[in-house]
Amino acid sequence: MAQYKVEICGVNTSTLPLLKNEEKEEMFNRIHAGDTAARDAYIKGNLRLVLSIIQRFAGGTEDVDDLFQIGCIGLMKAIDNFDVTQQVKFSTYAVPMIIGEIRRYLRDNNSIRVSRSIRDIAYKAVYAKENLRKKMDKEPTIEDIAGAIDLPPEEVIYALDAIQSPLSLYEPVYSEGGDTLYIMDQISDKKNKEENWIEELAVKEALSRLNAREQSIINLRYFYGKTQMEVADEIHISQAQVSRLEKNALKNMKEYLKQK
Repeated sequence: MAQYKVEICGVNTSTLPLLKNEEKEEMFNRIHAGDTAARDAYIKGNLRLVLSIIQRFAGGTEDVDDLFQIGCIGLMKAIDNFDVTQQVKFSTYAVPMIIGEIRRYLRDNNSIRVSRSIRDIAYKAVYAKENLRKKMDKEPTIEDIAGAIDLPPEEVIYALDAIQSPLSLYEPVYSEGGDTLYIMDQISDKKNKEENWIEELAVKEALSRLNAREQSIINLRYFYGKTQMEVADEIHISQAQVSRLEKNALKNMKEYLKQK
């Protein structure tokens, strides 16, 4: 199988090691015992994970080497804070930490400031969304929200996307007649709601309708956190084939879930 060579910060990713599960467990025991060599080896063994994540941020103005270095900082934080007793895969823990580190970097280095008018539209949309959810007893669409505040859907999407950076829980969302609605007033605990359990069952059912190879790819990519290159190596096909099969599988799952 062809080697995939990508030069990032002077690192040839085709030469990076792939760690086996037993190796990972052994290394973490050594890391927790203060073995810096094991820590360095574990970092190198997960650089492919960083590479796969920074591809999500490709196309912007930021230098890919800078993103890779920031992603590595997130990776090191994940390694230093990972608790092996929680019975969670390292990639499951590391991915959001790496993404968070990159997003903080992009936010802190972003010279664009969101105008007050755009923020006002976004807050009105958040407030309208909550009211519509209560009235409709389901998640409102962008078109529903846009209709409620009498604005084009495109403006609503742009405004909501513009305020995605973290806000204070005490940030005012809406104020009328002396009564102020804060961000924290919009937060609810959805962890144990019945609809989440039903959605999980629906996703499992949609996954079961895929063929064996597609199921394997989706499991490896989204439940085991492997990159397309790693999946390609594991099931002995090209990365291009993995990408094509993954897209087709996700499309079929989405179509099935729409019918539910």
